[in-house]
Amino acid sequence: MRSDVVKKGIERAPHRSLFKAMGYTDEEIRRPLIGVVNSKSEIVPGHIHLDQIAEAVKAGIRMAGGTPVEFGAIGVCDGIAMGHMGMKYSLATRELIADSCEAMGLAHSFDGMVFIPNCDKIVPGMLMAAARINVPAIVISGGPMLSLNKNGKQLNLNSVFEAVGSFKVGTINEEELCDIENSACPGCGSCSGMFTANSMNCLTEVLGMGLTGNGTIPAVYAERIRLAKTAGMKIMELVEKDIKPSDILTPKAFENALAVDMALGCSTNSVLHLPAIANEAGVEINLDIINEISNKVPNLCKLAPSGPYHIQDLYAAGGVQAVMKELTKKNLLNLDLITVTGKTVGENIEKAKILDNEVIKDIDNPHSATGGIAVLRGNIVPDGAVVKRAGVAKEMLVHKGPARVFDSEDAAIEAIYNGKIVKGDVVIIRYEGPKGGPGMREMLGPTSAIAGMGLDKDVALITDGRFSGATRGASIGHASPEAMEGGPIAAVREGDIISIDITNGKLNVELSDEEIAKRLKEWTAPAPKITKGYLGRYSKLVSSASTGAVLSKNV
Repeated sequence: MRSDVVKKGIERAPHRSLFKAMGYTDEEIRRPLIGVVNSKSEIVPGHIHLDQIAEAVKAGIRMAGGTPVEFGAIGVCDGIAMGHMGMKYSLATRELIADSCEAMGLAHSFDGMVFIPNCDKIVPGMLMAAARINVPAIVISGGPMLSLNKNGKQLNLNSVFEAVGSFKVGTINEEELCDIENSACPGCGSCSGMFTANSMNCLTEVLGMGLTGNGTIPAVYAERIRLAKTAGMKIMELVEKDIKPSDILTPKAFENALAVDMALGCSTNSVLHLPAIANEAGVEINLDIINEISNKVPNLCKLAPSGPYHIQDLYAAGGVQAVMKELTKKNLLNLDLITVTGKTVGENIEKAKILDNEVIKDIDNPHSATGGIAVLRGNIVPDGAVVKRAGVAKEMLVHKGPARVFDSEDAAIEAIYNGKIVKGDVVIIRYEGPKGGPGMREMLGPTSAIAGMGLDKDVALITDGRFSGATRGASIGHASPEAMEGGPIAAVREGDIISIDITNGKLNVELSDEEIAKRLKEWTAPAPKITKGYLGRYSKLVSSASTGAVLSKNV
């Protein structure tokens, strides 16, 4: 066993003594030691209940003959961090989570590891760590929050953000806003739409690192606890068979994840996280591969914010497995890949079927013939930009309008709330990229304000930052190279005409190459916003959004 290095032989008597100081018996020490990484906290609704998940996992491990060893991991709540300094830390913590899990896992020589995340950066951070540590591992998430019906409308966190915009323009009063605030998030779980957390939890299933139901079983269902116990038992099987993340996270597994990403209409943040996880697994994913898959995989689901349905509806309609089974009808998945179930992808989905054709469309009757995410290129984004095509109104798939340029999210929000943005405008928010932010803030504030004011079919947003998975509308993020690195987006000026053609993957400013080059020659980089602490170090090491905003290995 890998853990023998910390417990076996005369020389390890001091080590065993330390285990015994914590109450471990000789029998527990002799068994395989399984690290249980629990990101439970009292600041994230998706994580408030993870102590229950951890207890179930540990029960499963003990039932199967192992000894669970629990330790903690950090997690930022993107919703609470949204719209202020805190959001600069959100994406950056993905690296901290991966690094800390690596440190704990390798320092203590666990025989296997169970990762318990639920929300945005925590899921990919733990998957990155699993790939890096490469001992038998499984991910069991905490499950999605429920969406409740209020006055005939299904609510979620985004409903509150958009309600602020509606209040600002006088279409609802303060009492109505308060009513939405009190009803939109009814309890524990990852926010209920196909936002980033649920996107990544569903894709964890597809990658083969989570059990069936990992992405969709609601947090409050007893089935979630049973799944956690099963995960605890299953890790012992993986340890016995020595099935490691490197056996599961293959190039074909990532192709599957991207295909299902397109079919589900996942968050654009998946385009940051899947390449980062792949990078740790020694697999290359670039924007061209993403576009290639998007162009051939139809969009089968329109879940909030793109449509009226939520994760609980996807669960009831057959879950991720039903979507995968539908894609096999046109040979869009690799079926012979091993997963943490110990079975292949094909075996896992053999009995899956669609139970509701409104929530999951048949592959011959999709919402669109192409996937939910599109990569755009052009003279202001030569390295690419990303848009959630499934969430864009048909009226905005092709759009041309004057640039309204802002050098920070805060300045853009102020202009939006003060009514300075009008129909036809193209809002440019720059110096919010991985380096320039630093930390590449999510911008649910400006997008939801525009939607709440009824302008989501008339106004586009383009940024070198990123958008929340809860964002809808013509919101184009990850513009690369970013402004802080002298990308062409830095050359755009107020009033320049921006041409958007999402259907054909084009994004341009109507300027000659000579004019753009002239402006960039005159451009000087602004002083870094933050130079100290973790974000100061992060800004010096982080790579482009087009490569997953991973930290450079050339340090």
